[in-house]
Amino acid sequence: MSMPLTGVRIVEVSSFVAAPLCGMTLSQLGAEVIRVDPIGGASDIHRWPLAKSGRSIYWTGLNKGKRSATIDLRSPEGQQLVQRLIVDGDGIVVTNTGLSWLSHEQLAGLRPDVIHVQLLGRGDGSTAVDYTVNAGIGYPLVTGPATHAGPINHVLPAWDVCCGLYAALAVVAAIRRRDQTGKGARISVALEDVALATAGNLGLLTEPQVSGTERQRLGNAIYGQYGQDFTSRDGVAFMVVTLTGRHFRELVQVTGTGATITALAEALGADFNEEGDRYRYRDVLTGLFTPWFAEHTAEEISAALSTTTVLFERYRTFGEVVAEQRVTSNPVFTRLHQEGIGEYLAPGMPAAFDGVHPASRAAPALGQDTAAILAEHLGLSAADIARLAEAKTIDCAPGRREADQ
Repeated sequence: MSMPLTGVRIVEVSSFVAAPLCGMTLSQLGAEVIRVDPIGGASDIHRWPLAKSGRSIYWTGLNKGKRSATIDLRSPEGQQLVQRLIVDGDGIVVTNTGLSWLSHEQLAGLRPDVIHVQLLGRGDGSTAVDYTVNAGIGYPLVTGPATHAGPINHVLPAWDVCCGLYAALAVVAAIRRRDQTGKGARISVALEDVALATAGNLGLLTEPQVSGTERQRLGNAIYGQYGQDFTSRDGVAFMVVTLTGRHFRELVQVTGTGATITALAEALGADFNEEGDRYRYRDVLTGLFTPWFAEHTAEEISAALSTTTVLFERYRTFGEVVAEQRVTSNPVFTRLHQEGIGEYLAPGMPAAFDGVHPASRAAPALGQDTAAILAEHLGLSAADIARLAEAKTIDCAPGRREADQ
């Protein structure tokens, strides 16, 4: 299948989540993405979780479909090789490093129309990671039970993910502009700015500015709506959400609480067709709905709610999810053999092009493509490559040595 970025070459010099996710997304869109690592690998090469072989499941997950080159990034000759891979190719680089020789100024001096994407911790260039950014934004102080006094971090690196996708979008936009005008781009995306923008877009930073109030910790309730978790008779937890008046009325009907809810509305002067009143009196409503869930099994609850428009889902573990048809029969997932990991169902591009989800391709072994990349894209001879390997400017077969070990 022809993809939008087929024929485009992108060089990625990165580690951790945001920049590798950007590169993998661009690869899934058809680009040839060359990940350049220092000899021995970057600091994320052994990041958990690990397979029994010791290979990083995390690293392979974020580098599917890329090519890998290992080059001494401290040596002048190694730096020149990476610069040539960028400027002699399509002039596009994605990085989260602060290497001066990889800066926009250095590369633009070699190729004025270079597209340079720099992922940062903070907009001023200072360092930060997802978890420190999140701590400074406010989310950990509104996450968790209402009675909890301290911060609760979430395990999803949300700002890394959003930042990586913003960066991929920026690359696509910059390519389009360069095709139209011939102008390159200097792009920077900071984790903290992504987090601040998201909190602002969702109203969390606007609310204290315009109303003098701010979001409070609500546990599993949904701010401004009626949504709550319930537990079945056999101990299965459910999340139930009613976004509309119809959702709420059908929840009332299925739980058999109609007469009580009507009396409650009259006593409180409330209109439960209004989402504000459903939210305001959420604790009382939850107390009325809870017995019905506690008296029924998970199977009975699922069967009853499935006949309504009520939004619901049972809480599941990752292990439960991966065994379900929404993974095993989902065209987003295809069976992939990853050296050092094994065979598993791996996600491809979530977006479908003309009804087809581009399938995943295995991640490379570290440095496995070094010689081929230098020969194909820089025209280096076998003798040139042998000399660079002898000088330890490049490492052509680290992946093979890892396998031997």
